[in-house]
Amino acid sequence: MSQSIGTQRQLAGLSTPAVVFTLVLIAFPFAYTVWLSLNDVTMGNVPRFAGMGNYGAMLRDAEFWNGLQITLVLYVLSLALQLVLGTWVALLLHNAKQMSGLVRTLMISPFVLPPVVVGMMWLVILDPAIGAANWLLQSAGLPRSDWLASPLWVIPTVALIDTWQWTPYVALIVLGGLQSLPPNVYEAAQIDGASRGRIFRRITLPLLLPTLVTAAILRSVDLLRFFDIIYITTQGGPGNASNTLNIYGFRKGFEFFEIGYASALMITLSTIVLGAVLVLTQARKRVAW
Repeated sequence: MSQSIGTQRQLAGLSTPAVVFTLVLIAFPFAYTVWLSLNDVTMGNVPRFAGMGNYGAMLRDAEFWNGLQITLVLYVLSLALQLVLGTWVALLLHNAKQMSGLVRTLMISPFVLPPVVVGMMWLVILDPAIGAANWLLQSAGLPRSDWLASPLWVIPTVALIDTWQWTPYVALIVLGGLQSLPPNVYEAAQIDGASRGRIFRRITLPLLLPTLVTAAILRSVDLLRFFDIIYITTQGGPGNASNTLNIYGFRKGFEFFEIGYASALMITLSTIVLGAVLVLTQARKRVAW
């Protein structure tokens, strides 16, 4: 017994530096950002305590509400597309009998590409003058589109770019869930004469819900703080049509040097991300039961 306690203490002593380092690595930047958000901090001036002044100004800022709306619309649209298409692709791969390994390998390539490469590639494809997207539309007898230059189409276009990149990631998660489902349930359903659609609605989808919620949690963290592709392709434009909270906070901090206000925006965004993750985590616990 004493030997076991001694071993546990040794293990605790060995892991303590790593735990402390991780806590400091996370806690210090967050605490410093909170401090900045409670102060009036601008480049070249002495910080002045502002209390909740930055948050009050944020609530009166029309651009904050515009950024929040854009962030949520982009989040809901992208997440819905990726879950639906990812599930469909996973079902195709699960039922595929030939070259499934090669297809899975190729599916990894979009989400391991650097964001700069993805952004520049789609800028060329969606270029209103020389882009392949408008050439395909014209070839099909459809009118040309401004894509990223259109206030109406910029958010759907950005959502489609992100969906192209991250649908394979969701599909691989769902595919893992499909492969873990009990085969005897399907055998019983087939013996009873259930159709494919009925099997999917009554068996596959309910059993896959915990996996789908897990995929939603993983994608929510990225989608709510979506930055790189938007900054590369539109920088929040045209006008403010794609100016998400993350883009707005970046511009406030690094273009207008309003560090305190930008920190308040980032704390608010972090709270939204944490809230979404907590809600989805609770939902996963419920569907898992």
